Amino acid sequence: MAPFRSATKAPDPAPALVAVAHGTRSPAGVAVTEALVRRVRALRPGLDVRVGHLGLASPSLESVLAGLDGAAVLVPLLLGTGYHLRSDVPAAVAAAPWLHCRTAPALGPHPLLAEALAGRLAGAGRPERAPAPVVLAAAGSSDPAAGADTARMARLLALRLGTRVVPAHAAGSGTRPADAVAALRAEGHEDVSVATYLTAPGHFSEAVRRGAGGAGARLVSEPLGPHEAVARLVVRRYEEAVRGEAVRRQGVGREAVRREAVRQGAA
Repeated sequence: MAPFRSATKAPDPAPALVAVAHGTRSPAGVAVTEALVRRVRALRPGLDVRVGHLGLASPSLESVLAGLDGAAVLVPLLLGTGYHLRSDVPAAVAAAPWLHCRTAPALGPHPLLAEALAGRLAGAGRPERAPAPVVLAAAGSSDPAAGADTARMARLLALRLGTRVVPAHAAGSGTRPADAVAALRAEGHEDVSVATYLTAPGHFSEAVRRGAGGAGARLVSEPLGPHEAVARLVVRRYEEAVRGEAVRRQGVGREAVRREAVRQGAA
């Protein structure tokens, strides 16, 4: 008797998770990104998790996609909408037409980032539930959507901390972190803290630390880095994208069945 063979088709492998990093020349920044990716792998053992950089560091996103087959979900390690998400990432995907890619939204704004920011502030020495105001220092962009994302993140952090949070940007349009600190101190707040709203150390984090410290900030937190809440958010963005693709395919399948039924009825 021939051995029994199941007719059930083996499920397709899970799409690879490609974490899309901004990229930095800072070895410390690259190391922090790699540490975050290791935490993501620990949360999803067995999943193919890779990191590709948009510039300044290796491997590039293009080279990572070139080494993949089948399907991938790109999870930008970016904290808001901007040029990279609208232009650089789609260009890299277009250069890999053999690969079925789905790109998740930027990480921010999100309550899990508020959790991570609060954790970094606590680690820098800010007492929990302290009433003093906080400056949220983002990288910044000329894109108005990015500024709106930072403002929403400031509101989420204010809810988390129970205090006033002022958004600021190290570059692009908007208030600079040092100016925001100085304005709060001019109002009479002597205990101003700065939450560094960046994923990894580098040029912007150093600019924030120097500028805000020079303006009289009591403390400046470290970038988000491999915080557990950030790793959970990366996994959540991946899983949401996978579910969204499954729903889309189901809808396409149902539409194909409907069209075939119509065709059969008309025959």
